[in-house]
Amino acid sequence: MRAKVTSLDLMGLWRPLVAFLLVCGLLAPPAWSQEAELPVLFDARERLVRPDVSGVLRLRFLTTTDFPPFNFTDQSGKLSGFHIDLARALCEELGLQTRCQIQALPYAQLAQALEAKQGEAVMAGVAVTPELRERFNFTRPYLLLPARFLMRSDEVLTRQDAEGLFGRRVGVVKETAHAAMLESFFPNIERVAFEDRDAAMKALKEKEVSAIFADALQLSFWMMSPQAAGCCRFLDGPFLSERHLGEGMTIMLGGQDGALTAALESALGALSKDGRLEEIYLRYFPAGLF
Repeated sequence: MRAKVTSLDLMGLWRPLVAFLLVCGLLAPPAWSQEAELPVLFDARERLVRPDVSGVLRLRFLTTTDFPPFNFTDQSGKLSGFHIDLARALCEELGLQTRCQIQALPYAQLAQALEAKQGEAVMAGVAVTPELRERFNFTRPYLLLPARFLMRSDEVLTRQDAEGLFGRRVGVVKETAHAAMLESFFPNIERVAFEDRDAAMKALKEKEVSAIFADALQLSFWMMSPQAAGCCRFLDGPFLSERHLGEGMTIMLGGQDGALTAALESALGALSKDGRLEEIYLRYFPAGLF
């Protein structure tokens, strides 16, 4: 059975809010966000082989416009976001600036377009699955998406880590990867299941729960939004689990493009080692994920 291509559901109901804040410039990074460190996923001592890509005629990245802050249309109608800046940096690292193109398509068309050779690479938050690995190549992850606890700033705990929540009520959206992860990682925390994120956030603001456990990306943007009104802060973490949260953000390429996959992986390693990847990350993640 052919597997459906599914996106990492990272922004959920906050996509319109995040897009609005980014486009209008209302979501500016606080000064302390620049302290946030991006975990290094490439060993500085490892020498990644870089195949010769001088014969590549075009390096076309396919993405979407509905996945802020990764890819979205800005106030002037220009394609912007973390993935857009990263694609340009990769082209520069590989010496392919003049042959670099970025095109936005509807998400459902990305895999078909890649197979039809309408592009060489996809950067759009595609979740890696065994079925997709049979059809495509994937680079190593360049960004992990952790889970975090968000608690009210006026909440008083006996200790400032997850153990401080033992025996307390912590909200989570039911039947999600984060619900399963919370149960597995922290069995001593009293879990309160909510139908959706809005209900969980409302319960946190109204002090019905001491904290909520969810995707750090969603939480970071909500925490900085007018809806939160400065109510809350991160506690402990970040918490990572490939079993529950997947492999992270990768680049998807055609199944025959092994050399280009290796070249892009080498370029990602170079951007990671010299700090350019973290510089791009800090442009788009106001509260930091880690």
